[in-house]
Amino acid sequence: MWTLPGEREPAATLLDLSNRSQERADDYHFETLGLKATDHLLDIGTRSGGTAIRLAQHSGGRSTGVDVSRSQLAKAAESAEAAGVSDRVTFQYGNAMELEFPDETFDAAVALEVFPHLYDRQKGYNEAFRVLKPGSYFLVSEFILRNGKPSDEELDAFLQTWQIMPPTTAAKTLERAAAAGFDLVKVEDMSQNVAFSGEGMAFLYNDRRDEIVKTYGPEAGEHMDHIMPLIRSFFSNHLGSNLFLLRKPRKV
Repeated sequence: MWTLPGEREPAATLLDLSNRSQERADDYHFETLGLKATDHLLDIGTRSGGTAIRLAQHSGGRSTGVDVSRSQLAKAAESAEAAGVSDRVTFQYGNAMELEFPDETFDAAVALEVFPHLYDRQKGYNEAFRVLKPGSYFLVSEFILRNGKPSDEELDAFLQTWQIMPPTTAAKTLERAAAAGFDLVKVEDMSQNVAFSGEGMAFLYNDRRDEIVKTYGPEAGEHMDHIMPLIRSFFSNHLGSNLFLLRKPRKV
């Protein structure tokens, strides 16, 4: 069920459907973290600020979003103003591997589909640990491989299109988290959502191919025609995702 009767207008576009999916994911993440109205959340890699804004609406708490895209941060600030939560939500330029916050600033942190873009994931875990208060939770997602090794062509298509580092393993993620000082609370397999995202991406590309060709030229269309089946296969058969709930130990 995508919406409850009378909850809101039916989805008119795939983008609207995707936005609703993100809202449900955010609600699940907030419940997992157990956030309170007095908590201050750090959203690492906030993009357009949806998670940070929804937190303020969901719990009444404060949130700070950081990102390396100034254009995305500008959109995030506009969205927070439009949502009426700019008094509790702030956005600033920031590198996940070198956060510009004092030690033990935040009550919780999230990094969702962000660390796969870092060239040094360990620095990301170290910085998240540093800026969290003792006893606080860190929710992080990581892409993993499943069902054996993909073809080199499939993997290259994924890495080039997403501008991303190769998927890691659950064991390596736990190793990095432990090296930073985190304890593992739980890990969940979210791979079914990744597989569906690949199908949605293919559908959206086919629906908007003419717009892409008009904007970027016929060569871009021919390139995407070639790699889209590879990406779709990679998402469906090999790409997985794990969601890790980590905790910074309390001081003894």
